[in-house]
Amino acid sequence: MEAIASAKYLRGSAQKARLVVDMIRGKDVNKALAILRYSSKRASLLIEKCMRSAIANANEAAEKANVAIDPDDLWVKTAFVDRGPTKNRRRVRPAPQGRAYREQRHFCHVTILLSNDAKPEPDAKGKRAATAAAKPAKLAENKGRKRGGAAAAPRAKRVAPRTEASDRSDAAAKAEGETKAAKRASKKRAKAEE
Repeated sequence: MEAIASAKYLRGSAQKARLVVDMIRGKDVNKALAILRYSSKRASLLIEKCMRSAIANANEAAEKANVAIDPDDLWVKTAFVDRGPTKNRRRVRPAPQGRAYREQRHFCHVTILLSNDAKPEPDAKGKRAATAAAKPAKLAENKGRKRGGAAAAPRAKRVAPRTEASDRSDAAAKAEGETKAAKRASKKRAKAEE
C-alpha cells in the first residue's frame, strides 16, 4: 500500500530543501524522522511535517481499505522537491552607493510517497536495483560534462570516414610535408656553411 503527501508553498528555495530530501529518500520512516528531527537545516522541520502527514494518510487509507498496516513497515519510496513561485514576491534591499539589490522570496513544493511494499534488494555495490538500473543511462548522457550544463560540455571531434581517396590525400600531404622539411634543412645547412 502506498500513501502520498505534499506540502506546497514552503518557505525557502527548492535547492536547499533538496539537500534535506536527499538524506531521507529510501530510508525507513523511523530513521527518516530521526534524520529530520536532528538535522540543522531550516527546511527539515517543514519536511518532517509533510512526512508525518504521509504517515497519517497511510493509516487513513489502510482503515478505509479495512487493512491493518504497521507504520514501522513504511519506507520513503519517492521524495522530491519542485520549485514554487517567486512572482510578485520581489523585495529590494538597499546596497552601497545608492544602488538596490533585488531579493526574491523563494518557495517550494515537497512531495513524499511512502510504501510498505518490500524494498528492492541492494546489489553488490550497495545501491538499490531500481536506481542502479536507471543511473547508467543518465551518466552516459552526462559523461564528459563539467559543471555548467550543456554549454560547458566538450565538443566532439568530427572524424570523416576513411576512404581510398582520403588515404591517398593523407599520403600526398605526408610526402609534401617531408619535402618541405628537407628543403628547410638544406637551407639551414647552406646558411651554416656561409
